[in-house]
Order: sequence, then C-alpha cells, then structure tokens
Amino acid sequence: MMVSRRSMLAAGISGLAALSVSGVVFPEVAFAQTQKLRVASVKFGTLAWLLETIKAEKLDQKNSLEIEIVETATNMSSPVALYGGSADVVVTDWPWALRQRAMGEAVKFAPFSGALGAVVVAADSPIKTIADLKDKKLGVAGSSTDKSWLLLRAHAQKELGADLADYAQPQYGAAPLLTEQLKDGRLDAVLNFWTFTSRLEAQGFRRVISMSDVMTALRIDPQPALVGFIWQESAEAALLPAIDKFLLAASEANALLAKTDAPWERLRPIMKAADDKEFEALKAGYRSGIRGNWNDADMKSAEKIMDILLSGGDADLVGKGTRFDPKAFYAPGA
Repeated sequence: MMVSRRSMLAAGISGLAALSVSGVVFPEVAFAQTQKLRVASVKFGTLAWLLETIKAEKLDQKNSLEIEIVETATNMSSPVALYGGSADVVVTDWPWALRQRAMGEAVKFAPFSGALGAVVVAADSPIKTIADLKDKKLGVAGSSTDKSWLLLRAHAQKELGADLADYAQPQYGAAPLLTEQLKDGRLDAVLNFWTFTSRLEAQGFRRVISMSDVMTALRIDPQPALVGFIWQESAEAALLPAIDKFLLAASEANALLAKTDAPWERLRPIMKAADDKEFEALKAGYRSGIRGNWNDADMKSAEKIMDILLSGGDADLVGKGTRFDPKAFYAPGA
C-alpha cells in the first residue's frame, strides 16, 4: 500500500524517526510538531483571503502549523522577500519560476490559482470581437511580456493572421492606472487581471474575450494554474514538512470557499467590494481559479503554454536558456 506524505499529514502521524509503511520509507520528519512558515502576502490581495480563511477556521492549528504573514506592498515585492530571507513562500507565476531555474536560482511551484482576466470595454463600445481592436488603444496590464498578452497575441495570429502588437495600439501599465483610463475613455479596451476584470464587469463594463476562451481556442486543456506558491529548492530539507502542511491547509480552506458562503461574509471587509454585485463577481472569480494538486495533465498544458510564451516573448521574459522544466512543479506525496 502506497501512503503519501499528504495522507500522513491528514491522519496526524508523528514521530522523529524514519517511518516505514508497507515498505515505503519516509524521511525523518515530526509531522505532529507545530512548524512555522513565513508567507509573503499583499494586504488586500487574493492570497490574504485564503490566509484569513485558514486562520479563522483554525486550519493552521489543525495541521500543526504556525503561519507568519509577511506583508508586502505589491506582488512585485515578493521575489525580494524570498531572496532577502524575510519569507519562505511567496506567490507568483511558474514562468517566472522557470526563468529563475534557468538562471541558477532553483525554485519550486505548487498551484494557487487558475483565475484569468479578460479584454474589457465600455458597455456601449463598438468593439465586439478582437477583430474590432484594429488601431484601437488597448491597455495591457503589466508589460509587453505579460503572459496573458502573449497568449492573446498567439490567438489573434491564429484567428486574424495579424499580430496585435501592430494591429492594435497596445499601451502597457499598472492594472489600477489602466482601469481608470478605461473608465475615463482614454483607452478603448483593457486586457486586465481577473480581479480588476471582475470589478469592471460588476460596474457595467463588457467582456470581449476572456483568457479562458483564449486558452480554449489555443487547445490548452485542462487550463492549469498559472499562479502559485514558490519557495527555494535549497530550503526544502528544512521547509518541506511545513510546506506540505500549508498546502493541505490551503486545500481545506479552498474547499470551504468553493462550496459555502459563510467564509465569504467574513472576508467581505478585506475584499473592498463596492457593492453586492462586485462582491459576488469577486467570489465567482476566485472560485473559478481553485485548482487541485499539480498532475500530469497540468504538466502537458503548462509545457504547451510555455512553448507559446517562448515563441512570442523576448529576453525579458524567457531569460537566457529558459526552458520547460518538470522538476519545477511540486505536488504533495508525489
């Protein structure tokens, strides 16, 4: 009988000595001992929603885990926290992790969210499809190497035989700034992250195409999480028991958030929703992104995505020698 590390955690198996179950030997880990993990989180970001749920439901205590939340100003601050030694785990995307591995900084990835953004326009906009973006001012959250932008360009090339970088007039910038410019009419459309997309749609703006639809058109199935938990591989010997407990607590919290509404009422103050419609849109968006442990099907989809990113990106994205590396992806008990 094969017994995974994850099932041992769930059963509360403890002991400092190596454990053998039906011939399967596990390393010397004290599963029942409370262990500490420092997790970097933007104060009002979606990770904060998950962490608040873990703590409120006492899932950290249930799994003998102490989570220290390291608040960061923006998601861009996460790598600094990780490499600066102030955080053990941060949240970012796996293409970044692959680039780091290519540069000699081995990090590992476990999925957090597969929620995706969309191209959004004003309700009365004449833009109905991506073909209507010709010569239009299109805001792109992030940079010219943003993952969603490169995937959208690949889709447009397939559908229109044109590169959106030339077909439209892309303008790159921070998501909040582009959101305001769309509201003010200074942009015709915006490709934005999912939280901003949800808020805009709740305010009456209209979706032209979602990145989920883009993935489907590019025959990426299943659609894996792009964003996840990242840690340094060199620290795994010390951190892996705590990371496994954290991933289990996160999975249990997501199970609650996926099926029950009570935890969401508790989260409402930190979600900063303007009204009920926006609150429901954010809740639905988060739920759409919940994923299970990384599996072989996710790996194949991720490799296909990476092929697209590498063919459409430049040195800023791919880095020198960046390639798809299955060793970057982690699943408890695998």
